[in-house]
Amino acid sequence: MFEKKQHDFKTPDLTKLQEVIIDVKTRIYIAVGADPKEARIRYFSRLENKKL
Repeated sequence: MFEKKQHDFKTPDLTKLQEVIIDVKTRIYIAVGADPKEARIRYFSRLENKKL
């Protein structure tokens, strides 16, 4: 009757991204050349907004 579509989920290529260590268990990946300090600030601001 109906054919199921195969969903293709493409993961980002981590070799093209820069790793930013937030704490022991948390790492985020940003574009190469982006500011890691700004990424940390944005991460913590989003985390604070979740808690409110």
